[in-house]
Order: sequence, then structure tokens, then C-alpha cells
Amino acid sequence: PGGYRLVPPGMLLLRDVFAVKVKRRRAAGQQSGGAMLGVALFCCKRRGRKLEEDTLHLHNASADHTHTWYNALKEQIAGISTRPRSLKVFINPSSHRKEAVHIYRESVAPLFKMADIRTDITGSTDVVSCSVHGVRDPVTAALHIILGHLQQVDMCSFSPVGQSVHFGFSAMFGFGGRSLARAEKRRWMTSSRRREYALVKTLAKLRPEECELSFLPIRCPVCNLWLFFAEGEGETSWTTKQGQYLSISVMSIPCLSPHAPRGLAPNTSLTSGSASLIAVENASRSEFIKHLKRFGSSSGEVRAQFDFSFVEAHAVSAVKIRPLSMTGFFKEESEEEGDSKSTPIIQPEGAAFPWNIDGELVEIANEVLIRVHPRLISLYGEEVEEAESTVSCSCI
Repeated sequence: PGGYRLVPPGMLLLRDVFAVKVKRRRAAGQQSGGAMLGVALFCCKRRGRKLEEDTLHLHNASADHTHTWYNALKEQIAGISTRPRSLKVFINPSSHRKEAVHIYRESVAPLFKMADIRTDITGSTDVVSCSVHGVRDPVTAALHIILGHLQQVDMCSFSPVGQSVHFGFSAMFGFGGRSLARAEKRRWMTSSRRREYALVKTLAKLRPEECELSFLPIRCPVCNLWLFFAEGEGETSWTTKQGQYLSISVMSIPCLSPHAPRGLAPNTSLTSGSASLIAVENASRSEFIKHLKRFGSSSGEVRAQFDFSFVEAHAVSAVKIRPLSMTGFFKEESEEEGDSKSTPIIQPEGAAFPWNIDGELVEIANEVLIRVHPRLISLYGEEVEEAESTVSCSCI
């Protein structure tokens, strides 16, 4: 899937076929039998990053010929080992204006049924899905699963001192963590209003966090300026800085979303073996807002997103973040608002700071060590390549 090639017009590859059915002509109300018409191949076609359902009809009035083709094609499709036979489906009923269940039943479930995939439904963000598929589209996501398009993806481990280890694709400390913590206190609001409230409130109370930041830098393997290594630290020494930061983000995937069409980390690929470290030092509120607005643009150079004197970006293999403040965010909020109703995954003792790890709120009081683990997990999707991008490598 990472090296998916375009198919010449008029050609259909078996890898793109996910179901085959026998076609018959039946009168209205007729449930079985009918004149043989041939077979129908249900497949996917590409429109840019999107996958769409398509059908190829093979006409043949001979029942023997039709069943020979049908059985042979079914056997070939069943032999593709990367395709799932059963799925556990998680649906967030509150997402997409509370239409997620309807979208699944109308657009996704019929495709799974056609491909003979058994499903078990149970049940927030879709940043990981957008990054792996390159587009926010339920049909594309379903077809990648049905066709068995597996893509290896880098992942990060987050190891707080004295707490359990987490794994994820992105982590935000400072502005991103504070915004999520405030949003979690307003679960009774709609998701859009909750996000807007948290963003405005956090910008209004914008303040930096004093911390020590250390990282192991990697240069892009395409440029070959530094040797590329997989998971070990090698002989590269840590770079350590101490200062006031409004935001620190570490992302091993581009983190595409409707709010950041090119991604929060646009120069990061799914299998680069490194993560993008974006550190925003103390700046005025107006300058910080300018920085945030750059992420919403789908045009211009990627470098423009980080073209500020107070923003630095690095490709890294590991990061350490140690808050130096003795007053945690939650204690500060509790004193101001009189309560603290957020429900983070981890609740340590002492001064704690909110982290946004893949959209989940985690309270961490101590130093955090973040490591990149290349190709740690396989997801359904494929590497997204910007054909129109002028960036020739993943250097930041």
C-alpha cells in the first residue's frame, strides 16, 4: 500500500475487487431463480486520495460458465491473507453532529456485508484516521479495511516518572493540554461549542510554562546530513534547553484534520522513524494566534507554519519534558473556579499538568520521556504522498 501504483485505464486488478455476486434477471417480487446474466465484480476506484465503490459487470448466459467464474473469483479473493474476516467496530455516537451511527449504517455497514465481513459493534477524534487515509471519508476508510491495505506506522511511548507507560501518535503539553482540560469540564456542551469555549478561554488565560526540554535530534535521511537510525540513541547527544513555553508538541504522524488540512506536523510521514517536535516559546497572544492560524491554510509553503522567531521545530527520536513549576494546572483551576470536575485517565498526587495524548486527557506531575518506535503498529490505510508539495524530504 505504501507504494500503491496507478492502474492503467481499462484494467482491473484482483487486489481492488472485494466482492463477487451472481447476476440474475428476476420479476418483481421473485426471491430466487431467474435467468442467468453473469457475474458482478464489486471493486474500488480512486479519485485522488478517496476510494469509491464501483461495479464491473461480466455478462454470460451460461450457468456453468458463470458459476465457474464465480467460484474461481471467490477462491482468489478469499486467499488474500491481509483482508479481515471479522471486525470489532467502535462508534462514537456523539461525533459528526451525532450522525456517526447513521453514517455507519448507511455508508459503511453495507460494504462490510457485501465483502462477507462479520462485524460486532460497540460503543474522539479522527486525527489518526485522517493521517493514515489522507482524507476524512468513511467509505475510503471502509474500503481500505475491506481490501486489506495495511500500513506500518511509527508510534511513541510516553513514560512519566512513577506512572504507567502510554503509547500514542501525538502529545501536546501547554496550550494543547490546557485546552483539552477545559473542554473536558464542559462535557454537557456540544462538541463544537466545547472546543470553541476551551480555545477562547485558554487563549484569554494564555501563559507559558517553565520547563526543561531535552531532545535527540535526527536529520532527514533523504538529505543524509545526519545518519538515520531506527530506535537506538546511537552516539547522538541530548540537546537541552530551559525556558518558558506556551506549547510543546511531539507527533509521529502528520495529524491531519479539517482544522489543519496539511497537518499539525506536515513534514512528518507515517514511517520516517522520527517524530516532529514543535516548541513554541513565550510570545504575545496576537503572535501566538497568528501561529495557530497558519495551520488552517492549505496553501503556501510548509515552512511558513513555523516561520516565527519564537517557534522551533526538530525531527527527533526522543524527547524529555520536565516542568519546573510547583503549581499544577488543576490546582490553579480549582482555586479560580472552586471545583475540578475533569476526569483524566491518570490522576497523580502533587502538582499535575494536563497532557493531550491522542485527544485523551492525561494528568502528569513529573518528567516525561517520549521515544519514537519505528513501524511499531500496522493500521488499515496507506502512506499519503503530496504530489503537489514542493517539499522533497521530511526535514523541518
